[in-house]
Amino acid sequence: MRKKYLRWIIFLSTLILLGVITFLVGLTTGELSISIFDIPGIFRDKEGIEYVVLNQIRLPRIVLGIAVGGGLSLSGAILQGIYRNPLVEPYTLGISGGAAMGVALAIVFALPAVFGAFILPAAGFAGALLTIFLVYFLGIRHGNININNMLLIGVMVSFVASAAMMFLMAVTTSENLHSIVFWMMGSLDEPNRLLIRITLIIAATGLVTSAFFSGTLNALRLGESNAKHLGINTGASIRILFVIASLMAGVCVAAAGVIGFVGLVIPHLIRLIAGSDYRILLPGSFLGGGIFLIICDTIARTIISPNELPIGVITGMAGGIMFIVILSRSKSNFKMS
Repeated sequence: MRKKYLRWIIFLSTLILLGVITFLVGLTTGELSISIFDIPGIFRDKEGIEYVVLNQIRLPRIVLGIAVGGGLSLSGAILQGIYRNPLVEPYTLGISGGAAMGVALAIVFALPAVFGAFILPAAGFAGALLTIFLVYFLGIRHGNININNMLLIGVMVSFVASAAMMFLMAVTTSENLHSIVFWMMGSLDEPNRLLIRITLIIAATGLVTSAFFSGTLNALRLGESNAKHLGINTGASIRILFVIASLMAGVCVAAAGVIGFVGLVIPHLIRLIAGSDYRILLPGSFLGGGIFLIICDTIARTIISPNELPIGVITGMAGGIMFIVILSRSKSNFKMS
């Protein structure tokens, strides 16, 4: 038992160290290269182009990357535990489709010109929230949650939202089409500090809250009926965990757009390295997701500098390759236990 806890401490410490290294690399790397030793002086003097680049561009992106990457990965780990399905991720339930639909409607009806740019993440969150309620309430039968129905409904809602998106993109102007496509490809270039703080607070709150349900998620690995025999109120627990995971995913999508594969690949990678115990899987997924997204964002803004690739392109390519490698090397065939 002590050896297991020691391995967990070493694993989390390694992730934290990797996070610090990734943070510093992201802060110093870009079209304007900055020495790590100059950073304290730059923030102390608060003058020059270096301070503007660090304080206004790179630091907000890194903080948002930690929040969004950690939130999406944690959400994926929770949802995989609820549904006992290794292929479930936040976007499987139609959350991204609902958010994209909300943003597309806001762009088509020119709401940013009336309410300002903040209306786009607000519309995205409203669309995600509507999808969450649809999946939740349609998945309830006779007062009980049917997780299989919820999963199927989420997939169908995602298909319907995608079809509606294609319709809007087909009938709207080329300018609106460009805005919709750009948002759907994802970006951490968010100038609104308030939105970044909200995303970070919700992601951190989700991590702390879900940690109290790590024992419940471990019990659900045995099956819902077995978890009930252990004295766990599975219905209430699944409801709470579903709301936590869905709200985190909705806020992350609203803040950064559609960024795929983070909630699918990172929990699998952490599970492969550290095991399936949710006491280590939840914090490991959060830290791993933040690290992964910061790395992808650094690559996206430097690989074709001075131009920038959408971060969704990098996460899609890197995440897809990682998933194939993990799948080919896994001896457990992605069983949840």
